[in-house]
Amino acid sequence: MPTALTRLVGVRHPVVQTGMGWVAGPRLVSAVANAGGLGILASATMRFDELQAAIKETRGRTDAPFGVNLRADASDAAERVELLIDEGVAVASFALAPRAEMIARLKDAGVVVIPSVGAARHAEKVAAWGADAVIVQGGEGGGHTGGVASTLLLPSVVDAVDIPVIAAGGFFDGRGLAAALAYGAAGVAMGTRFLLTKESTVPDEVKARYLAAKLDGTVVTTRVDGLPHRVLRTELVDSLERRGGLPGLLLAARNAARFRSLTGLTWRAMIREGRAMRHGRDLTWAQVIMAANTPMLLRAAMVEGRTDAGVLASGQVAGMLGDLPSCADLIADITTRAREVLTELSPE
Repeated sequence: MPTALTRLVGVRHPVVQTGMGWVAGPRLVSAVANAGGLGILASATMRFDELQAAIKETRGRTDAPFGVNLRADASDAAERVELLIDEGVAVASFALAPRAEMIARLKDAGVVVIPSVGAARHAEKVAAWGADAVIVQGGEGGGHTGGVASTLLLPSVVDAVDIPVIAAGGFFDGRGLAAALAYGAAGVAMGTRFLLTKESTVPDEVKARYLAAKLDGTVVTTRVDGLPHRVLRTELVDSLERRGGLPGLLLAARNAARFRSLTGLTWRAMIREGRAMRHGRDLTWAQVIMAANTPMLLRAAMVEGRTDAGVLASGQVAGMLGDLPSCADLIADITTRAREVLTELSPE
């Protein structure tokens, strides 16, 4: 199914697996790549040496193009950019807009740059800086998200820029891909749908929690790190929503201590990172600390299987999903159904 996205990146199908922290590792990314989609490694939860090893492992599992998601504000972002270039990674994606000089360095080396955006003005900015494409996530998406639905946000971005636009937030099947293409998108990006596949390394008990979710089973909360964050409704999330003041700060501090012991970060570095995530918002100290250790809350669920002590980032599509297909079957079903829908809608 050729589109501007497949031609740009060199994949067979216009389907992207997003760079989910603690989830998008070599096994999942290579499975997506081998199935003809674009798999993206999540590097924000990896040390530099872990990312280096993950790229090599992914390369050993597939000959197809794949990408790496980077944090533009990471202290070693420049070194990670050079690593992608040295390793010949096809795509660099970003959750936050990269600096213009970072885009230029990657493009000069032949790396395709695809930032994620949440508004048309953000898409215009990165397009002016030289971004090759953008992923636009509507409010239905999981993790940090905005409040505008994909059905409105997507066409506004398509109209604003002349580069390929990839639709995210609320997509999970071939009907969604056909709809996105009709809006003018060049493909779809999915997180929760790929989290719930056979190749996903998320523990079975966590997958079961997702599969049991209802359509109203997610909530957008600012109690995790001060920013709007769509997650599954769990006991921990309910607790964070109820608590405030000293109890919330103590809970945040305990989680921060666990994150510090795992990563070796100093308290000073963690507080600095948490404060940097304020983005002009008036956050409590509990939220500042939680912002610095959100990766630990995600790790508790996605790696340790702790649905009681972890945060389960999730798109609203979780309430529509009831199976765990292989990545190959999933992408084949999506593209086949999309073709059928588009054919049915075509005039005789």
